[in-house]
Amino acid sequence: MATSVDSGQLHEGRPFDPYGAHRDDPYSFLADIGDAEPVFYAPLLGAWCVTRREDMVAVLRDDRSFSARDHNPRPAVTLPEDVSRMFRTWRGADAVAVGSLDPPEHARVREVLNAGFTPARVRAFEPTIRAIATDLVERTAALTEFDFISAFAVPYALEVICRRLGVPEEYFDRCRTWSEQRIELMMSQRNADPDQLREYARGLMDFGAFARSLVQERLAAPQDDLISELLHDGKAGRTLTADEVSVQVPTLIFAGHMTCAEALGTIFYQQLRSPGGWAEVVEGKISTRDLVEEGLRFDSPLAGMYRTATRDVVVGDVHLAAGSRLLLLYGAAGRDSRAHACPAAFSPDSRSATHLAFGHGIHFCLGAGFARAELEIAIQAIAARMPGLTLAPGQPPHHRPVFPLRALTELRVRQ
Repeated sequence: MATSVDSGQLHEGRPFDPYGAHRDDPYSFLADIGDAEPVFYAPLLGAWCVTRREDMVAVLRDDRSFSARDHNPRPAVTLPEDVSRMFRTWRGADAVAVGSLDPPEHARVREVLNAGFTPARVRAFEPTIRAIATDLVERTAALTEFDFISAFAVPYALEVICRRLGVPEEYFDRCRTWSEQRIELMMSQRNADPDQLREYARGLMDFGAFARSLVQERLAAPQDDLISELLHDGKAGRTLTADEVSVQVPTLIFAGHMTCAEALGTIFYQQLRSPGGWAEVVEGKISTRDLVEEGLRFDSPLAGMYRTATRDVVVGDVHLAAGSRLLLLYGAAGRDSRAHACPAAFSPDSRSATHLAFGHGIHFCLGAGFARAELEIAIQAIAARMPGLTLAPGQPPHHRPVFPLRALTELRVRQ
């Protein structure tokens, strides 16, 4: 029997805390709820959490009933007014990135962006990805023990997406800093020093200004990069305006490197701690594609995405009023026993590709093919140069409090 609720009322809900108690392992909590409550209210998140794969797919297919406009996490604290204003306008007045667009605006922008990540474009860029991976592996191979996240995963993923976009090398570190400042504002769960918040917000203003400046340069003088393609090379003359491209650039940098770095952290941690260890990959007993897909299923680098009900709806037998905020827990979908025989076991095989790590529907990750190639190339390069890789002795790694991202603080490895 369906349950009816009013999103305007206060709900006791469930004490789901992915920033604290459930930060390292949200899945045990979600599994305990099980089939009895596949949709539950989380007061800390101010959202109805959807945990069942079939319910998520239904929501993601229904663009009329669910809006992506407010799909990012919100800060849990009240930001100073000037910080809030900068946070709203750093991309430009009324600027909306493609992930927040609803039909019909979404289709036009997405069509042009898709052209930058076709299989042909990905294949053409693969030599550059391999060169980046090889160079970074050679540098880290000289170390006996190192933090895989800071020494390889983050700089690798950042350089790959920045070179694809055409970001000058001297801006790589700043792009990383600006991305971190966005995280601090968007996912803030505690009161912080107002002056520090202003520093973060000013950083985002600089990020937006940098994107606009770079786009203007490519508008006047195209180069062999994605920004130039979006401005000049659209099919049948379909391109984006300079303002439209400027809005997308920070998101492509942010999402393009952070999720890849997080996925690499999960993949390497889980395989290195598995009974067969890294040797199974080096010896070819596990294919790089299967390893990538299992890493994405087992612990999605983006644990979830928000949607807002545009009208009264039913999700998982729960009636929700228009305006209700939902969190689609992609990571939980990867552990859904209806889709996976052993959901809590890390076991790379060809059945792992049923995950929702790249989303579903019109907002399916436009760079999914690019990301898969990037992850596979990294694994291949490390397997070739570091066949004896193991976890360093010590405590198991922890995750950063940046939900819905699933980012390890560090991953100590040795050769």
